[in-house]
Formats: sequence, C-alpha cells, structure tokens
Amino acid sequence: MRLFVLRHPDLGSCVCLVAIAPDLVILAAGIGSRFGGVKQVQPVGPRGELIIEYSAFDALRAGFGRLVLVIRKEIESDFRAAIGRRLEAHLDVKYVFQESAGRAKPWGTGHAVLAARHVVDRPFAVQNADDFYGAAGYAALAGHFAASRDYALVGYPLRQTLSEHGAVSRGLCHFDDGGRLRSITELTRIEATPHGAKQTEADGLVRLLSGDEIVSMNNWGFTPDLFPQLERLFAEFLAARGTDPKAEFYLPAAVSSLIERKEARVAVLKSTDTWFGLTYKEDVPAARAAVAALVAAGKYPSPLWG
Repeated sequence: MRLFVLRHPDLGSCVCLVAIAPDLVILAAGIGSRFGGVKQVQPVGPRGELIIEYSAFDALRAGFGRLVLVIRKEIESDFRAAIGRRLEAHLDVKYVFQESAGRAKPWGTGHAVLAARHVVDRPFAVQNADDFYGAAGYAALAGHFAASRDYALVGYPLRQTLSEHGAVSRGLCHFDDGGRLRSITELTRIEATPHGAKQTEADGLVRLLSGDEIVSMNNWGFTPDLFPQLERLFAEFLAARGTDPKAEFYLPAAVSSLIERKEARVAVLKSTDTWFGLTYKEDVPAARAAVAALVAAGKYPSPLWG
C-alpha cells in the first residue's frame, strides 16, 4: 500500500491510502478535422507548454503514477519530438496505438481506450488530449479510487464547455435517485445563447438548454474491469455498424450501455475548476489567456516544470 497526500491550491490537502498509484490515459489519436490540424501539439502555456503537459502536471501532484498516451502510429515520431520527451523527463510514459486499418476516421473514443488494455493494470483516468480539466478533478478521482471500485465521471456545467466560435457536441448526463450516472445522451450542434444554449437536431428542431446541465467531457475513472466489457461491446458495435465508414464507438455510449445492463455503477464527481478546450483554431487565444490567468494567480509555475 502507498500513502498519498493529495493537494489542491483551493481545496487544501487530504490523505489517501491506495494500493497503487493510478494511471492517466490520455486520448491523443484524433485527427482534429474541425480544428484543421493536430491540436494535441498546440502550445497554450507562456513557455509553449501544451495542454497535455498541464494534465500530466496536475495528475502527478494528485498522486497518479504513470501516463499512457493513445496516439496514431503515423504521428509517433512527431509526437515524441513535440511533447513526449519533455514528459518522459518527469514521469513514466507509455505509448499505445489506436489502429483503424482501412478507415480514414478512427473508431472513436471507446476503441481508443481499448487500445490501452495491454498496458493498464490498475485504476485509471481517461481524458482527451485537447481538453484542460483543472487540478480539482484529478484530486477527486484519486480520492475516489482510494475509496471505491465503482467507475466515476467528473462532470461540468454545460455553460462552462461551450465555444464562442462554433457548435460543439456534448454528452448530456442523466442521474438516478441516488445521484449516480444513469445514462448519457450525445447531443450535437450545441451553441451558446444569451440565456444558455441551444441544440439543433438534424431535422432542424431546436432544443433550448439552460446551460446548467451537467455534461461529460470525457473525464472518467475506471478499473481494468472495463476492458473485457469494452471488448464485448465493440464486437457488438462492429456487428451492427462495422460497415459504416462514419460510425464511431463512443466511450459515453459504451458506459451508458453498461449502466443500462446493470454491469457498472458510475459515481458523479464535481470539479470546482473551469474546463476549456480546443475545438476550433479560434479557441486558441482564449485557451492561452485562461492559462496565463492561472499562472498569474499562482496555480501553476512558469516554466511549468521549473
């Protein structure tokens, strides 16, 4: 057993006893079609730091032990040169590859997580490479791992996750009477409005949203029990939609299916930190300004790694 003191600049410290330090699995195999390039290596910090570096930094100080990067094989050399070697100087980094042979589009986030099954053998968090989640979520997940074998989701209010520069897709969370996650509905074409948000269906029907709805930003906590479950669900997905070149095996949909079948329980954790991400190139200045404000407030050192 190992003793970890989890620290957050606003939340204080807590002591957690866990069997082994959890892994952080970062999904970095996306092709960035809306961004127009490889957004995983887009600098946002004052010294050119990437979002992945801030994720690794927050995870490390929350007690996580390893970083597992899910990338495409064809970007491995560029990825290592841009970020991998810097991270390897500070923590244990493993690489796994999401292969989607015969497809221009990757198989999706559920398949990306499945790519890590031969490396990850302990509780782990899953996040996107281009999303800035804030330190509180890592502390919450580490504390959860110390107390429970249930899966977990760190949720964010919808209004905190919208882009000023175009529509986004978000996973709308639904809860049971005990406050656990019941299901996630994937909503596309969500845009900010003066009073909240609106979502436009394919048939043109507009749905108004308050902005207070809790959404999934792919900030998850799992145990290795997830991998055989994902393998079975991915086989079902291939049988039903494997010939569709645009079909994707989404992680939120997979988790929703497990909950519906009573094969998983998912606690919902709350983060006090603001989320932001890179969906469009126009999001970059706002992301840099947000990081600069966090550095100025003393939340992060500059340069990040000292």
